[in-house]
Amino acid sequence: MSDALIISDAAHVRTIRLNRPEKKNALSDELAWGIVAAVEAAARDDAVWVIAITGTGDAFCSGLDLGGTGESASPHTPQTGFIDDVGWVGRFALVLREVCDKPIVGGLNGVAAGAGLSLAMACDIRIGAERMRLIAGYPRIGGSPDGGLTWTLPQAIGYEQATRFLLENRTVDADEALRLGFVGEVVADAAFDARLAEYCAFLAERSPIASRLTKRGITRATRIDLEDQVRFELANIRRAFATKDAEEARKAFFEKRQPVFEGR
Repeated sequence: MSDALIISDAAHVRTIRLNRPEKKNALSDELAWGIVAAVEAAARDDAVWVIAITGTGDAFCSGLDLGGTGESASPHTPQTGFIDDVGWVGRFALVLREVCDKPIVGGLNGVAAGAGLSLAMACDIRIGAERMRLIAGYPRIGGSPDGGLTWTLPQAIGYEQATRFLLENRTVDADEALRLGFVGEVVADAAFDARLAEYCAFLAERSPIASRLTKRGITRATRIDLEDQVRFELANIRRAFATKDAEEARKAFFEKRQPVFEGR
């Protein structure tokens, strides 16, 4: 794994740290697939009881790197690209919620937007820093949610609040994120790293077998056909991106102006 991802172990806690601070940890192809592979590896490692996912710098993950995601090679071959049409964004929810039955704590050390927010919401538990900002991002580029966000977000904050947040594309600060249920705890910026480590170590004091069975039980109780749902999301976002409105949205995004939509 390149330095786009930093993986470290402390006792039975594995921390997966997104490491593109100069890009606000935006998701390149390499970084995104690296996250998926790192969680899969942690799921298979019996020495790992709890997983933390967080970012370097002042951002958790600003979403897809719109400046170009092909600067580094994906570990998946072109053939795999045809077979695995769910892609990395769909794998976020599938791997974090279903493949991995170990508790995953999202450490939201800063902004989480778009696919970065999907990654955060796919975690089982979330702790946020005071500087955290949450943004849907999809309406700004003429898209609809993916990464399992249409499932994970209503679970966390309820149907209406999820719908409002996704359609309004407003920015949610730390206080509102805690009030609505995006996160379960907010910590001062200076104390954030220590608190994330402390909380994960606290969870690791539990029996790993009991913890895994607990997550399996909760997952079963909230089960849908998640793969079918992420495929539905991908079909929707492809339709959205094929429209003239989406083309105008992306052009306006880079020109830093309000888009003019025509409904076509």
